[in-house]
Amino acid sequence: MSKRLGRGLDALIPSLSVNEDDKVIEIDLTQLRANPYQPRKTFDEDAIRELAESIKQHGVIQPIIVRTVLKGYEIIAGERRFRASQLCGNTTIPAVVRSFTDQQVMEIALIENLQREDLNAIETAIAYQGLMDKFKLTQEELSMKVGKSRSHIANFLRLLSLPSEIKDNVSRGTISMGHARALVGIKKESVQKELADLIVSQGWSVRQLEEAVQKLETKAEADHVPAAKPKAKNRDPYIDSIEESLRERFKTTVKIKQQKDKGKIELQYYNKQDLERLLELLQYIAQ
Repeated sequence: MSKRLGRGLDALIPSLSVNEDDKVIEIDLTQLRANPYQPRKTFDEDAIRELAESIKQHGVIQPIIVRTVLKGYEIIAGERRFRASQLCGNTTIPAVVRSFTDQQVMEIALIENLQREDLNAIETAIAYQGLMDKFKLTQEELSMKVGKSRSHIANFLRLLSLPSEIKDNVSRGTISMGHARALVGIKKESVQKELADLIVSQGWSVRQLEEAVQKLETKAEADHVPAAKPKAKNRDPYIDSIEESLRERFKTTVKIKQQKDKGKIELQYYNKQDLERLLELLQYIAQ
């Protein structure tokens, strides 16, 4: 058996991968409905068309994953294959039926899209908040579920406090995540909107925005009026950089804890399969 060193969905959510022992059935497309917890609201139409052309030539190579619901089936993984099958005129699609809880369905939809980087920043933030609200998760618990740091989760959640017009620009990509993070630190909504307009109209870079924010903060300090939320003291940026690099390598939450000249590195896992994946990866690196 080959070692799975990447953190696939099957490592995060048990029983999601399709194997040779699974019973594959053909399901009428009219019996399928989309995952209600799908965080992605927009689909790349060009990518769907390309997939449809591939399906015309080769068929649906990988069955979709569904669960049984009151009136038919609900798509757990494979909505793009479903949409592409509709587009190319197919009436059925190969599928494997599984049993999942609502929490697993929501986690799968979020993790699948995060892995493929399909979500824009606002969709990601809404999905994170939705998971936390529905299943009473803390930021730390959610970070373990999706293999991201707690600070990563917090940075996205902060975007939800932005005015709706700024969030719309972030969703469209006219304002980047870097811009949005700088705007979040500004207390006055009117100033946030003014700077957002300049980002869009004048094509400001993140650096230009940060310089403008710094000028506002300097002026506010002189006037004894706070213009932005105070910034917390940061750790050694080198340690933060290494921590982020390790998170990307191991695809899980990694913490470097320092006490003067000593400390420890923690890798988090939350089920047996995830522990086995990490152990395999560590052994592979040690060879």
